[in-house]
Amino acid sequence: MGQKKRIYVIEDEADIRRLVTEVLESYGYEVTGWASGREARTAIQRQAPDLCLVDLGLPDMDGLTLVRELWEDVRFGVIILSGRGGTSDRVLGLELGADDYIVKPFEPRELVARVNSAIRRREQLAGATAAEDTARARFGPWVFDLGNLTLTADDGRQESLTAAEASLLLMLLKAPKRVLSREHLQGPDQDRDDFPYDRSIDVRISRIRKKIEEDPRTPRLIKTVYGAGYLFAGDVSWLR
Repeated sequence: MGQKKRIYVIEDEADIRRLVTEVLESYGYEVTGWASGREARTAIQRQAPDLCLVDLGLPDMDGLTLVRELWEDVRFGVIILSGRGGTSDRVLGLELGADDYIVKPFEPRELVARVNSAIRRREQLAGATAAEDTARARFGPWVFDLGNLTLTADDGRQESLTAAEASLLLMLLKAPKRVLSREHLQGPDQDRDDFPYDRSIDVRISRIRKKIEEDPRTPRLIKTVYGAGYLFAGDVSWLR
């Protein structure tokens, strides 16, 4: 894995925080635990991690509020840890910008797989950014910049993307006018079975549409092909 990736575990239950820390450290990650959102905020200001694991039931603030704040910082990813396992809770977490949602109690190997996936996704984006022919893409009135995970419109408007959203958009832009199945778009996450009728791809597509489409309810760029997947219908040019 090269240089150790830094992970912050923001969880007020000491036993869970200790378990998560020990499991991830055994897989080569550098892990620091925080019992409150306030402590984590201070730590992030001093040194940003590569990934934050956030419990929704924090003692000093609503975990969803913290997730909403953290996703705006493109330097790291966010995974929610929660005992709330309902579909609506998971969808809300993803809509607020989380890269993933893990329900407690969880299997340690599942935790590691999800963390590895989130870290790998960001590394793949970094690798794509390093390639001059895929660092920036133009489509419609937008320029997608992989370097800072932003979309910039011709009129100057700017939208930020999470790593998960940017990875998904990149796959669509690399295969314009082709139907990509949900399984393909899920990539390494497709084997997970704890989220029946997994909607993570649909939620991220919806978030991207809200940022790039004139009318997200009748999208012209990202089309749904019912029973098959999604298709990027616009023309794409890669900028050097």
